Amino acid sequence: MTTTALTHIAQLVTNDPSLGEGPLGLIQDAAVVIDGDRIAWVGASSKAPATDNAVDAGGRAAIPGFVDSHSHLVFGGDRTQEFNARMSGRAYSAGGIRTTVAATRAATDAQLSANVAHYMAEALRQGTTTFETKSGYGLTVEDEARALRIAAAHTDEVTYLGAHIVSPDYADDPAAYVDLVTGPMLDACAPHARWIDVFCEKGAFDGDQARAILTAGKQRGLLPRIHANQLSYGPGVQLGVELDAASADHCTHLTDADIDALANSATVATLLPGAEFSTRAVWPDARRILDAGATVALSTDCNPGSSFTSSMPFCIALAVRDMKMTPDEALWAATAGGAQALRRTDVGRIAPGARADLALLDAPSHVHLAYRPGVPLVTDVWHRGVRV
Repeated sequence: MTTTALTHIAQLVTNDPSLGEGPLGLIQDAAVVIDGDRIAWVGASSKAPATDNAVDAGGRAAIPGFVDSHSHLVFGGDRTQEFNARMSGRAYSAGGIRTTVAATRAATDAQLSANVAHYMAEALRQGTTTFETKSGYGLTVEDEARALRIAAAHTDEVTYLGAHIVSPDYADDPAAYVDLVTGPMLDACAPHARWIDVFCEKGAFDGDQARAILTAGKQRGLLPRIHANQLSYGPGVQLGVELDAASADHCTHLTDADIDALANSATVATLLPGAEFSTRAVWPDARRILDAGATVALSTDCNPGSSFTSSMPFCIALAVRDMKMTPDEALWAATAGGAQALRRTDVGRIAPGARADLALLDAPSHVHLAYRPGVPLVTDVWHRGVRV
């Protein structure tokens, strides 16, 4: 395999405290050696071993590729009119999903696949090298299984979200829809997914329904995650912890008991500031969660209704400005935090043995991601060892 050295990196974020300074494992004037699709060596640029190829980073910072652990990319149409109206004063509610369900059912496989490819490529240009995505806009056995087959052609991190909302076809019989989600739909979808998710919220699924859905998924070998406590206080976070969910996502309305549960568990609190930005909702209190000792991830929640952004740098800037995270905490949450939310150890860090996913910034420090919001700082991206 060919080896490549990236040298003269002004500041390297390894996310490995044993390799450098502080929680981010920072190394100044650093080098990284890539061997095939893996990181082979990191250290001072002056000590870099000989390699087949060399790339001079020219005093730019290097960071791990972003790990976006929450998105909804298998969809048809968009919701421009809804966003425009909401920005004129109408509050967001879970019911808006029905618009996208109709458009997704009407789209062809080729249209849906092209959409996923488009937004993943958009994210990759901005430094995202690991991407989770969900079903949830089909809400029939055939359309949910189709969504997952399409998603699985683009990423290994695929989530079955038949329980996004109660299907409009079952509006008068939610219990029958839960039976469908935990029965025939699960049978059709489980082979194509790694994860199962549920929107535990008023207007979607209550705690008992969510428990039944996630438990059924676990019995079929799917790992649980949960949309929890986004629009109101509720049972979602503590249910997620009880069922050992990899992450509880949104976490906007939390009691002290919710935060204690997160802090004493392996469940990651995944915060999605793009949703609060796009709906003018109250911001999650990341500072309170972090100070309690819970693990935090940042993700885009890229979807056409409530957070139509694929930009992790934008979400980092929002988290620092409006959720009281430090620049170091926000970058860690967008890389290593996302990896923990996907229970991955091979991504989210730049260390020997990790997958060679990294980005160079047109800046001397990762702090510029928040310091220079809206500026396209990512200049080069390596994904699985390949410069893309």
